[in-house]
Amino acid sequence: MANIKSQIKRNKTNEKARERNRAVKSELRTRAKNAVAAVGTETEEATLRLAVKRIDMAASKGIIHKNQAANKKSGLMKRIAKLSAEANA
Repeated sequence: MANIKSQIKRNKTNEKARERNRAVKSELRTRAKNAVAAVGTETEEATLRLAVKRIDMAASKGIIHKNQAANKKSGLMKRIAKLSAEANA
């Protein structure tokens, strides 16, 4: 356990940030799942747009790296394109 006052404060702020980051990352996974599940419905475009927006926001806040955000968006787009192609074929 830390004895130094400044380190005690850092531990508190680090814990708050960790909880906040966990919530955001969890939301990213949920939004991606929702976007994949909405393929072929009328809400497909809106859910995809919201998922991409949340990924961009997480990258801009520094929760995930900008390259990881790009990889997540790319993978999500490929997955949705494949599913929609299968649905249309």
